[in-house]
Order: sequence, then C-alpha cells, then structure tokens
Amino acid sequence: MAQSARALVIGGGIGGLAAAAALHGRGWDVTVLERAGSLEPVGAAISLAPNALRALDVLGIGDEIRDLAAWQGDGGLRTPGGRWLSRADAEAAAARFGGPVVLLPRATLVGRLAALLPPGVVRTASAATLVEPGDSRRPARVSTGTQELEAELVVGADGINSRVRTALFPRHPGPVYAGFTTWRVMIPVPGAQFASHETWGRGRIWGTHPLKDGRVYAYAAAVTPAGGRAPDDEKAELLRLFGDWHDPIPAVLAATRPEDVLRHDVHHITTPLPAYHSGRVALLGDAAHAMPPTLGQGGNQAVEDAVVLGHRADDLPAYTASRLPRTTAIARRAVKVARVNMAESRAAVAVRDSVIAALSKTGPALFLRGFDGIADWRPPYAAGETVKR
Repeated sequence: MAQSARALVIGGGIGGLAAAAALHGRGWDVTVLERAGSLEPVGAAISLAPNALRALDVLGIGDEIRDLAAWQGDGGLRTPGGRWLSRADAEAAAARFGGPVVLLPRATLVGRLAALLPPGVVRTASAATLVEPGDSRRPARVSTGTQELEAELVVGADGINSRVRTALFPRHPGPVYAGFTTWRVMIPVPGAQFASHETWGRGRIWGTHPLKDGRVYAYAAAVTPAGGRAPDDEKAELLRLFGDWHDPIPAVLAATRPEDVLRHDVHHITTPLPAYHSGRVALLGDAAHAMPPTLGQGGNQAVEDAVVLGHRADDLPAYTASRLPRTTAIARRAVKVARVNMAESRAAVAVRDSVIAALSKTGPALFLRGFDGIADWRPPYAAGETVKR
C-alpha cells in the first residue's frame, strides 16, 4: 500500500470511526463521510466485552476506555417479581476471558475514537453514495452530491439500512424484523443503589445498570408488531409493561421523562452476505452482519471488524475470510438467545426459569461458557502491538 493511498469511510458511528482510526494508523489518507449533522450517537450506552477492549488496545485506547468505563460489578438474572434466577460473578468472568465487561455512554466512546483522527478527517452532513466499487485496475468512486471522490478503499459503515451493502449486493434480502422492539434510557436516579441486573418475563425483558457517573442505564424489550408506537408516549408504555416489576424498576420509571426514552424496532440480517467485500469496498458492523442485541455483541463486533480491516486493507478477501464465519456464528447465537429470553408462553417461561435456576446452582462457569469463542477473541496483531498514529 502506497503511503498516499486513500480510504473513504461512509458512516461515522463506532465501527466507522474505529476503522478510520485503524487505517489512519497504518498510513492511509482517510476521510469519514457522515450524513448526520453531528457525531451524536444513536443509543445511550454500550457494553464492551474483553474482545472489543482488546481491539481498542490495538488503537491505543483500551486502557483509557477501561478507566472511563462505568462500574460493572456483580449482578445477575431476575424474575419480574424480583427472585434471583442466577448471579453473575464479575471476577470469574474477568478471569475466564482475560478482562472485564465494562459499560459506558456511547458518546464517550465516539468522542475518544474521533479524537484519534486528525482535524478535518470527519465530514458531517455529508451523505455519500457508492458510484463504482472499483477493481484491481480502477479506484472506487463515491459521490457526495456536490463532488465525486476516488479511493483505493471504501468502507461501508453506514448501518443496518446500508446503501453501500445494497449497491454491492442488490439481490440480498437485507434485514428483517426480529419480532421485538426496544426502549433505552440513561438518566440520573437520586438515591438509587442496586446490583446490575437483567429481568426476564413473558415476551418482555428489562435491564438496569448503574453507571460510574451516577446515572442509570436501563433498557427494555417486548414482543410486539413492527412499527408500533405508544398511543400517548413511550414512558407511559413502559409503565404499562413494566410498572409493577421489582425494584428499582418503578424508581427508574418515576425518574424518567417521556423525552428521555428512545424506542427502536430490532432488525437483523438473517441471510448472511456472500462476502464482506466487493471490488475495493468493504462492509463492517451492522452494514455487514446486524444481529439482535441479546449477546451485547453488535458494537463489539464492529470494533473487531475495524481493527481486522486495518490489518487486511490490502487483502479484502482475507478480511472476508476472517470476519464472515465468526460474525455469522455469533449472529446465529444471538438469535437463539432471543428465542429464549423473549419466550411468551407460560410453559416455556416456566421451563426456562427452572433450567436457569438449576444451572445457577452449579456455579457461574456454565453460564460463562456461552461466551467462549466470543469474549476470548484476540486481534491479528502481535501481543502489545498498536497501530501507529
């Protein structure tokens, strides 16, 4: 790769910024084209598992992010009435996978990734369209509406409704509705003291996690038809669905304003793409392998993609070979988990809860095995190696 080789990253989310940082560190002349007017991220908080933190180590900010992360202590899984089905052991998880799981605001991570890039690299309010994917003899071409740009590499990091993906693979069916919608809030809750937890009901789940800065991150999901909205407001909808669940859920809802609530239907890619590249264009993150949030791996896999792409930018078939099998397997596992935690029938829920309670008595190791092959991933760099900036 010549020092002057140019990369255009379409999309300024976590995956796009991480890819831009990885490529910049390897000597690429990078431009990030983000259609939104700012880098303000969609969503509230993100959970980073040891695999993503190791990827951030490659970018040189892993320890910084660990220090900024929200407290993530022991917690567990509960029923709507408050009974603990299982307890999580943070120390056991860290020992098994070589590091902690940490939680922090998405805006914090976006800010730290953007800070790795020189001024002027990120162009907001810059919608981009792939004109030509290029090949070994021709560069790829991208239009911003006002100008056409050429590059030796284009990165499609434009999310679940990726126009880059559609341009590369027009016959692919694209994402489908996963059958449930989600709500998220990140707010101060005065006097709140509780263990981090997730609660599974019938076709509904709730998670509440204390943040290091004193705020609370809460999320909820419920099986519902696609495209639905509350007849009044989404706080009222959450009160109807979860208002009689165990503490601290009522306190969190009481502290929530309607405008604090984000609601998004969950879509995912059920048919794997034939490749994560075509010509001089590579896809990453949700544009390549959108998955349900049930394993908390969507953003984590995007960061993995980014550092692997930085390593394999001169050999896109090798990038596909490295990433497609892994992300396909994780996405399928996330779908299986969704079938369990979003179960609706009383019989299925009773069996599920009984099995979880029984397994929890054998210790945390059985539950941690579910993340074997995920959280223990290591990037394709030498130990301690970082990209140069």
